[in-house]
Amino acid sequence: MNRRLRLLSATAAAAVAALTLAACSGPATTDGGSSTTKPSDETITVYNAQHESLTKEWIDAFTKETGIEVQVRNGDDTEMSNQIIQEGDRSPADVFLTENSPSMTAVEKAGLFTSPGDEALKNVPEEYRPSSEKWVGIAARSTVFAYNTTKLSEAQLPGSMMDLADPAWKGRWAASPSGADFQAIVSALVQLKGEKAAESWLQAMKTNSVAYKGNSTAMKAVNAGEIDGAIIYHYYWFGDQAQTGENSENVALHYFKNQDPGAFVSISGGGVLKSTKHEAAAQKFLAFITGKKGQEILQNGTSFEYPVGSDVPANSELVPLTELDAPKIDPATLNSKKVTDLMTQAGLL
Repeated sequence: MNRRLRLLSATAAAAVAALTLAACSGPATTDGGSSTTKPSDETITVYNAQHESLTKEWIDAFTKETGIEVQVRNGDDTEMSNQIIQEGDRSPADVFLTENSPSMTAVEKAGLFTSPGDEALKNVPEEYRPSSEKWVGIAARSTVFAYNTTKLSEAQLPGSMMDLADPAWKGRWAASPSGADFQAIVSALVQLKGEKAAESWLQAMKTNSVAYKGNSTAMKAVNAGEIDGAIIYHYYWFGDQAQTGENSENVALHYFKNQDPGAFVSISGGGVLKSTKHEAAAQKFLAFITGKKGQEILQNGTSFEYPVGSDVPANSELVPLTELDAPKIDPATLNSKKVTDLMTQAGLL
């Protein structure tokens, strides 16, 4: 978008007016000295299941740089992916953004993605995008065990997420089984340990765990001492700590590491829909958010997710991705339908 030129002085009013008229037909200069593209007639539509505030920051910066306007429809992973699949080739969406990759895989399996574009693919290393290259990673989050420090010492923490199936943990840990976050973790469990082992673990979870609605609610319960610990994603704790800390003051995070299922790093995805009538603009949007400027917005923002593109490091408060010792999983192999079937059979959904 063009900015109005500032008045230089009262005596130069006529010259300023001329300059202002000229600016309407050419690129404006930002405060940083870089040029922005003049407004575009093109508008893209994003179906967004990522954090609304983060996506808004990406969109505002993208529109400022390119002049391309962006309309947003917000929802959760499952809601948005199901809607895209139902709409099929009639979908008005140009881009789909998620928090977790199983919903991307569902849309991919329905054959509804085109290429995310060479630039976006180049921005994101192979470990943070599917082998199919039908979409790309845009951010990441680590699985953790959030525990109450007044109830558990480090020596008492589970060595593996699998240990939570032990009867000794009955009634002592929590999760949010109905959420896409936890279902993504179970997707990784199925991929790493196999369907039978996952089925057995889920049955033990039904007996041992306490269900809460949402990761934040589960963490609050841990903080209040209602429960010893909970399986959540890391950023809920960091986000609360960055504010008042009132819901996490008694909570610490345990990273399982050792390529354990509980060390799973979930990839947030971005893809371009086959139905798009603005493919170049949609691909440009993904190139922007996976590029240096987009990933720095993530690095310096309040979502506390991990950047995955353009060699941008994580917020300095976070444990670096390279130190998490996460299991290596191709996001394209994560199966959300299989997971919901297994969780339903176990009585968790």
